[in-house]
Amino acid sequence: MSKLKNLATQTAIYGLSTILGRLLNYLLVPLHTRVFGTADYGVVGELYAYVSFFIVVLTYGMETGFFRFSQDETLKEKVFPTAFISICVSSIIFMIGMTSFAQPVANLIRYPNHPEYIVYFSLILGLDAIASIPFALLRQQNRPIKFAIVKNINIFSNILLNLYFLLLCPYLLKTSNISLPFYNPAIGVGYVFISNLVSSIITLPLLLTEIKHIQKGFDPILWKKMMMYGLPLLVVGLGGMVNETLDRAIMKYLLPAGDIGMSQLGIYSANYKLSILMSLFIQAFRFAAEPFFFSHAKTTDKKNIYAQVMDYFVIICLGIFLLVTLYIDIFKYFIGEQFYEGLKVVPILLLANLCLGVYYNLSIWYKLSDQTGKGAVISLTGAGITIVLNILWIPAFGYVGSAWATFICYFSMMLICYFAGIKYYPIAYNIKRILSFSALTLLLFFVGWFGRNYFYANNNSLTFILNSVLFLIFIAAVYMFVKKDKLLNSPA
Repeated sequence: MSKLKNLATQTAIYGLSTILGRLLNYLLVPLHTRVFGTADYGVVGELYAYVSFFIVVLTYGMETGFFRFSQDETLKEKVFPTAFISICVSSIIFMIGMTSFAQPVANLIRYPNHPEYIVYFSLILGLDAIASIPFALLRQQNRPIKFAIVKNINIFSNILLNLYFLLLCPYLLKTSNISLPFYNPAIGVGYVFISNLVSSIITLPLLLTEIKHIQKGFDPILWKKMMMYGLPLLVVGLGGMVNETLDRAIMKYLLPAGDIGMSQLGIYSANYKLSILMSLFIQAFRFAAEPFFFSHAKTTDKKNIYAQVMDYFVIICLGIFLLVTLYIDIFKYFIGEQFYEGLKVVPILLLANLCLGVYYNLSIWYKLSDQTGKGAVISLTGAGITIVLNILWIPAFGYVGSAWATFICYFSMMLICYFAGIKYYPIAYNIKRILSFSALTLLLFFVGWFGRNYFYANNNSLTFILNSVLFLIFIAAVYMFVKKDKLLNSPA
């Protein structure tokens, strides 16, 4: 239990910083969904989908490779400079190449009048990739406080710039005919990307203390080992990004051209953001869990620890699912009213993210056993499912088809990873307990959903009270589990 508490503490520190920062960052969603129409917001959703994909390419598994090889005391001092210099070189080449061919790329993705978008995003991607290894060093050294400070400076600067360009400047220009510096109304949605770029530029100098570790020197032999370990993880990451972002990247090509397709994309992207609590928890957990799992890889009770971690992880995710779905009438105010028609996909996307989180937990078996190639196969299988289902279902069902494709993909990957783990790195997960909590959660969700839509649809007060009762039932079940678990794991 002490080891679990240590993981919980690390997750909480990363989580508080991540949740605080990302919540503030996500507060841009209400701003963007009120300043921009559904079609313009579709531009934001699509281009950030590309960012998620390319950041995986530009880091090519080096973060996990860094954690893996940092465990070897004979290599420890060389790991950071080797990984950092490698990513620096590849990122600089990428930035030069993309900015040189900005116009052809803009033509390819149907933004011929905005090649500057390509320039902005190539620089954002390159700078963020370079920063990824110093951030990994902070995690490996168990320094979540500095990690949090730097991350939040990045986020706060982005928010302030968005407020400056999208609220303050237009307001003063309209009410007082005052034109503030660096503002041009014609740039419009481009200011979302400019703000992000400036915040990425601000971040790197804050990591100079970590970057100075490169003086230990680049080791080409170690680099080859890290590449051999990391390249299958690149495939894993690419498959993951196909699963996470392909729907938003291709939606406009599979729906009617013009504002209809972009409007659907905008509605879907905005409602995707309502899975924020689940996404934030999973991200905070991953920041803490990856170094935690590797640090316990040589302990005798590691598999018991991993099983217990899974129990608590799933329970928290199920609680988040219930919280958002039972109180969806409150969470919906996070986005503009014109996006409300997409609320029906929120439960599907939350369950999809839950399956993805479980998959991240399960995937530890191929990372610890150096069988990353098998992880690549699982990821490619998921990507294949995503591609086929999106191509089939987006034209037929629009963004609802995308939501179901996402769920089926992550659910399939979770099952495949679990059964492969039984064969190659068996861990005695408490499947009966996990399924019991899942069944209880779905029962409470459907009771709340039917009540909200059929029995007391027009009574918001009654909806809130009865859904609160349902949520308290879940909390009571969790309390009983935790109490029993403490008794079982307490010393005799």
